[in-house]
Amino acid sequence: MQKIFPILFFSSIILISCATDNDDEISEAIVTFNFSHSWDATAVTNSNFNTIQYTNANGEELSITKLRYLISNITFQKSDGETFVLDGYNLVDVTNNTNLSFSPTTTIPKGTYSNVSFTFGFNNDDNYNNNYPDLNAASWSVPAMLGGGYHYMQLEGRFINNITTQTGYVFHAIRAVDNSGATPVFGDTFFEVDLGEVTITNNASFEINMNIAEWFKNPNTWDLNVLNNMLMPNFSAQLMMFQNGQDVFSLNAINQ
Repeated sequence: MQKIFPILFFSSIILISCATDNDDEISEAIVTFNFSHSWDATAVTNSNFNTIQYTNANGEELSITKLRYLISNITFQKSDGETFVLDGYNLVDVTNNTNLSFSPTTTIPKGTYSNVSFTFGFNNDDNYNNNYPDLNAASWSVPAMLGGGYHYMQLEGRFINNITTQTGYVFHAIRAVDNSGATPVFGDTFFEVDLGEVTITNNASFEINMNIAEWFKNPNTWDLNVLNNMLMPNFSAQLMMFQNGQDVFSLNAINQ
């Protein structure tokens, strides 16, 4: 028995040490953002595209043929003001069913954060000089005459107009520009999506939903008969998109 005790003692030390190491290994969490889509309460995937089956707030029946959008600057903020901005951006491509899940390479410390947010599109510091080869290859850039930089969203489809004819709509969000004067006037139309307070205890998956119907709903009831094409150079239309986008995204769940 006297020989067994030291063995058990040192075994306990090893077990305690291993447990401490395991705690250290999960002090930094990997976060993943999964993007789903809906038309109000109805789920939307690319398998639902190309069929007129949705009705917007203005009463127009429509389909979706393309949906892509950019998110960037995922930020975790603590109550003392300390922030963790995760590297990278993500071009969510619902049309091709790609990039619906995004895992930044940067990890974050476990703990409670007073707010988590991301940017829809690029802010002005990032939306500059077409410096992203992958976005250029994806035909995501904006013509120089419209200020350059990148799209924030491309939403396209067909709708039944007021003479009951199917026609196309092109709902593209960019930084607003007014070229009517001698000098272009710009309006910021990227926006921050706040997800609220969270406590991170382990690797976490954020389930984010975009309600596509909201783009046409609030506070501006969108009339596709009037605003269906040539919206990129339309300064007022871009500001209306910005306003309608404020309630588009929601946090469905956090899985840890």
